[in-house]
Amino acid sequence: LNDFFAWKAFGTGGTPPTWRGYLRMTKIRLQHLLSGPNLLDPSPHSTAGPSYLHSALPPRSGPRPRIMPRIMPQRQVPEPIDAETRERLQSFVHRLAAEHPELLETKPSHTEGRSTDGLYALESVATLNRLAREDQMLKREIAHAHPADNSLHVWLSGPDARKVMEAGWGQRFPLQFVRSGWTMVYAPRDGEELEVVERIVKAGVAWITGVEV
Repeated sequence: LNDFFAWKAFGTGGTPPTWRGYLRMTKIRLQHLLSGPNLLDPSPHSTAGPSYLHSALPPRSGPRPRIMPRIMPQRQVPEPIDAETRERLQSFVHRLAAEHPELLETKPSHTEGRSTDGLYALESVATLNRLAREDQMLKREIAHAHPADNSLHVWLSGPDARKVMEAGWGQRFPLQFVRSGWTMVYAPRDGEELEVVERIVKAGVAWITGVEV
């Protein structure tokens, strides 16, 4: 009972906050413990292909954050963050969409059960990535930030996802039927780290829209 209510209290992402949803999440959690992939291993991501992180990412300082034990939703244990950085992070997708209305829009994230706003590529973008146009799981969603822990999910190219992981800024998504570039990005802890996270999100925009911003 305690685990169920703790799961609901922290936020359940795209999983319905019901007993049925909890049992489904628990089944996935057990399967991952028994035979799941190593989410810190970047080797499944190819080094070949387009990359939009043109300069090297600085290594993230300190150890990786602790990850919440439940596989879904994929979250980290919250770390201290100042109010200004948090506000900038949570509003970043809206600022990007406002600056590039010909490419982007924000709307409730369907991958997060509409519990936070996601950044989406417009269907009308002529250079839209074919994967995004065809994918029925992510549906042109590029990124969203999680209010509970300030981590993000970002859709990156394979080489960029690898760079993010190798520099200690994120890890793979646990569900293997989701596109492999869908990457958990750890929460920034200050303004300097937020600048790195913003670079990562912009790399996702370029990968999905075909336009660097």
